[in-house]
Amino acid sequence: MRIALEAAAVLFAGALATACNYGREDPIETARKLTGGEPERGKAAIGKYGCAGCHTIPGIPDATATVGPPLSNIASRQILGGHLTNTPDNMRHWIQKPQEVDPKNVMPDMGVTDQDARDITAYLYTLK
Repeated sequence: MRIALEAAAVLFAGALATACNYGREDPIETARKLTGGEPERGKAAIGKYGCAGCHTIPGIPDATATVGPPLSNIASRQILGGHLTNTPDNMRHWIQKPQEVDPKNVMPDMGVTDQDARDITAYLYTLK
């Protein structure tokens, strides 16, 4: 009987721990799954393309510019670029071809590769 009670207590503790973490997946892993990119490579790509020259971007050293909008909490926003629904595909498209999305915006096409766009999107999707 004692062994059965101990086993039940262990099972209950495991279920409780799982329930407490339900819906709290690691934001980096969630970003990877949503975008097919790697957030750490995205941070490097942000530097490579000079995004910090126009945007304030949390987690990026010296990214405190105010030409473009700040990118804090961008993963939680509903709209990108004024009219795109915030989805990983739309964010990647905006990053790669902002002039194609909206020719009147001031963000230039920077020649961002597909993989770099996925990685940048992955990083930005960690910013909730």
